[in-house]
Amino acid sequence: MSDVISSLQLLFDRPNESLITPKGEKKAVFQLTEQFLPKEYESNGLELNNRFGDDASEKIPLKNLSRIPKFTKARQLPVDADFSLFLPKHQQMADEVIEELMAVPTNQLQDFLSTCAFARVNLNPQLFNYGFSVALMHRPDTKNVPIPNFAETFPSKFLDSQVFSQAREAAAVIPQDIPRTPITIPRDYTATDLEEEHRLAYFREDVGINLHHWHWHLVYPFSATGPNARAIVAKDRRGELFFYMHQQIIARYNGERLNNSLKRVKKFANWREPIPEAYFPKLDSLTSSRGWPPRQAGMSWQDLNRAADNLHVSISDMERWRRNVEEAIATGQVRLPNGQQQPLDIDTLGNMMESSPLLSPNPELYGAIHNNGHSFSAYMHDPTHRYLESFGVIADEATTMRDPFFYRWHAWVDDTFQKHKESAYVRPYTRSELENPGVMVQSARIETTGSNQANTLNTFWMQSDVDLSKGLDFSNRGPVYARFTHLNHRPFRYVINVNNAGSARRATVRVFLAPKVDERNLPWSLNDQRKMFVEMDRFVVPLNGGANTITRQSTESSVTIPFEQTFRDLSAQGNDPRQQGLAAFNFCGCGWPQHMLVPKGTEAGAQYQLFVMLSNYELDQVEQPDGRQISCKEASSFCGLRDRLYPDRRPMGFPFDRPSRSVTNIEDFVLPNMALVDVTIRLQNVTERNPRNVQQ
Repeated sequence: MSDVISSLQLLFDRPNESLITPKGEKKAVFQLTEQFLPKEYESNGLELNNRFGDDASEKIPLKNLSRIPKFTKARQLPVDADFSLFLPKHQQMADEVIEELMAVPTNQLQDFLSTCAFARVNLNPQLFNYGFSVALMHRPDTKNVPIPNFAETFPSKFLDSQVFSQAREAAAVIPQDIPRTPITIPRDYTATDLEEEHRLAYFREDVGINLHHWHWHLVYPFSATGPNARAIVAKDRRGELFFYMHQQIIARYNGERLNNSLKRVKKFANWREPIPEAYFPKLDSLTSSRGWPPRQAGMSWQDLNRAADNLHVSISDMERWRRNVEEAIATGQVRLPNGQQQPLDIDTLGNMMESSPLLSPNPELYGAIHNNGHSFSAYMHDPTHRYLESFGVIADEATTMRDPFFYRWHAWVDDTFQKHKESAYVRPYTRSELENPGVMVQSARIETTGSNQANTLNTFWMQSDVDLSKGLDFSNRGPVYARFTHLNHRPFRYVINVNNAGSARRATVRVFLAPKVDERNLPWSLNDQRKMFVEMDRFVVPLNGGANTITRQSTESSVTIPFEQTFRDLSAQGNDPRQQGLAAFNFCGCGWPQHMLVPKGTEAGAQYQLFVMLSNYELDQVEQPDGRQISCKEASSFCGLRDRLYPDRRPMGFPFDRPSRSVTNIEDFVLPNMALVDVTIRLQNVTERNPRNVQQ
């Protein structure tokens, strides 16, 4: 069993290299038969495979398949093409791959390995990686197989293209047993400060943030086919989670804009106006051996007629779908294909907007506005395929958040969700829903490690290393490191003093953070500030009768994944227990990066407000279908729980997901079971080396 699991993991290694070549640091060789050879190696593949096998420390046998997957659609994608889930043609290819891999009987792991190896040999590497990852995650016999950090297997999606010539030189010149000096990635490699949007590059181009977006969409595919389709797609409150996760991204981004003396992001509402934001990603695709297309300032959406991608959609189509969605929000009703209607709720709206072919109530009427918006944005430079150009970074789940226009597009998407939340069909919360009788928060504060100043959060810059060797195709083995500079913060904890006038009970602690004033340095209206609150943590606590003191470490946040899941501990080698503890990355790898939990703040100190609420657990509790314990650190606020219901009965974002009709500012919103505390976030403008980096 463990041998098969390790062999499955090797299928991720050096994805652009043929499976004929050795895999992993131990140079394991898959023993291919003629059935597994791609066309370009039909004449000499077995000889090459055998020759590599002579030096292999491990040989992995494969079974000849009794039923060879046809991959009729998937084979149409050239091996040197880039892959995008936003393109319906590519999504159908991915559906076919996932269906074939899911169809292998459970617990027939040798058959599954051989089927995956066949797919690995014959399919586009990016398409295979996605389909293979989704299948591993959703098969009961492989759902705990660790999925490698995507930045390590496809580093070209995260790194300045100039790095790879340096990395290959290091791999070629410096022997494997001699330490290789990390290649430092400049912080300002995509633009200069002449471009004001570049002030946000530390956020948009952060490795952990882009990994979060990629991993969330692995956990929550919007399309699948075959008998397992609904199990893969129709997860509990999936559409609502699509809304909430992206809403929180926009809230965090807007907070960072205020920290950098910029206004909140302007939503892209007029789809025919020029787009002033340019973006030059400085990325190359190692799959296609081409640079990602840039976007010049002043470009605009164009009707898409790309026959090669089977993509034919006009701006008029988008505007028609938008009117239909707006009608559904205005009436509170969704029209079904049979002419009947059903009430609109946030989960349905999320599945309409993305949109999921399985879960949207009427795909023809409501279209796929979100996905097509990404495609329109990605093809402005070549909408008719006249110049044989591929899509821009905004059409790839792993690179889309790098583009400033991603946030303008999603600001419009979020505004559409907010119109639903503000409609007459979604009522404001009553006092009884917000209060927790008998529970009074007497005080709340933040204590930061190494600081004697209460309610002060300290941020700083850190340099962390990523090993590129798993994705550095056609080069000598041994680790090759890239060193990133990223934001981080000093560890802190919440200390909350609560009085419970009743008997012992449980409560849900909800912690949010928002800027205290807007871009004009004026106090917020509640309806504006509620959209700026970012969730910092959510957890259940037992309350004894009388006085209670609750403490919670920042590293325990329900929003984030541990730091090590973004930047592995490279000082831990071999059987070091730190290495062994990082195995479960699948569902548990989904979450906001811990190092980006706290906004950057300013050197002078940015003024924020911490909101703490202890809600009534009787109204929060979810009865799970079984009593199984959570097996790993899961960022449940953004990612839910695998095979379980979302662990909070309240609407996502509660209590800030809906406007209030009775109060106009946050101070008047606070009830006895809540606390509002002024907090300062101060940037210590220093750069520190990560102690987890490779020791040199």
